[in-house]
Amino acid sequence: MMKPLYSPAVNLFGVDIKHPTALAPLAGWSDLPFRRLCRQFGADILYTEMVSADGIIRKQKKTLELARFDAEERPIGVQIFGADPETVGKAVEIIAEIKPDFIDLNFGCPAKKVTRRGAGCALMRNLPRLREVAAASVDATDVPVTAKLRSGWDMHSIDVVEAAEMLEAAGVAAVAVHPRTQSMQFKGQSDWSLITAVKKAVDIPVIGNGDIETPYDAEQMLRETGCDAIMVGRAAFGNPWIFKHIQDYLKNNQEPRVPSYSERLHVCLRHLELSKETFGEQRSVYMMRKQLSLYFKGFPNASEIRKKVFSLETFDEIKKVIFDQLDFHTSSSAMNE
Repeated sequence: MMKPLYSPAVNLFGVDIKHPTALAPLAGWSDLPFRRLCRQFGADILYTEMVSADGIIRKQKKTLELARFDAEERPIGVQIFGADPETVGKAVEIIAEIKPDFIDLNFGCPAKKVTRRGAGCALMRNLPRLREVAAASVDATDVPVTAKLRSGWDMHSIDVVEAAEMLEAAGVAAVAVHPRTQSMQFKGQSDWSLITAVKKAVDIPVIGNGDIETPYDAEQMLRETGCDAIMVGRAAFGNPWIFKHIQDYLKNNQEPRVPSYSERLHVCLRHLELSKETFGEQRSVYMMRKQLSLYFKGFPNASEIRKKVFSLETFDEIKKVIFDQLDFHTSSSAMNE
């Protein structure tokens, strides 16, 4: 078996990262409680959910809340999306006041509600505008500016290498590459060879993203592409310990251990409590349903448990479901010893 590859510390956006593993910026998922949990399990680089540049300059309360972070989350970047260079530049100035470690520009979101406004991955169809947005952002602050890209709009316009070169020339400090097109959304296989091509074309750090579901995938991406760090997205849902598994495997050749039902339930409960601390009891119920349901993947009667979670209305009701499962699996484990 090929010896696992230990990824050494790397300097990204002026910060020394000991274990270069990142939690992807995921709209509706990578909120403050989830980020804190992933940090506890070893995610060394965090991003906020993407934040609208238009909402920032209008000082919209809900928008600015998405950019909020705690000191214990550092190093963390606030991700901004927008299509107008002047607007994005002004938004960067405002966000720089809260002193994130870096500010990330979203050039990769495939969602129609974003692309129809000319933002996100739509800017991969307009590279001159993409360059203007990046340049305006870099000029607006001393905080390092990074960017996240997709491979292009569709299979007929794979222009991620050209985009990365433009961004480097504009002063962007690092790029993250998700090598799927907008038209692919999250389907199909990501083309890691494009991460390799970007790494060869630019001198700034490159973060690889796409189809990392296990520590073995992380090792393979690092080995194949030469990227400086790896980014985990959907595989962390209901599975924050993936970051510890990746670090243990890369550094110590330690095979990942599947957490027990009880361990998963304790983490699920911790996630719920973090959400309550951040958003309050009632709001956490609605924000956490989809998160909590994923912790039950693989459980006996998992679909029944998930349906029950989505039907409940109060914090105590959801907490009781978790405790009932915890009691059941703790008792079952004791009987089997």
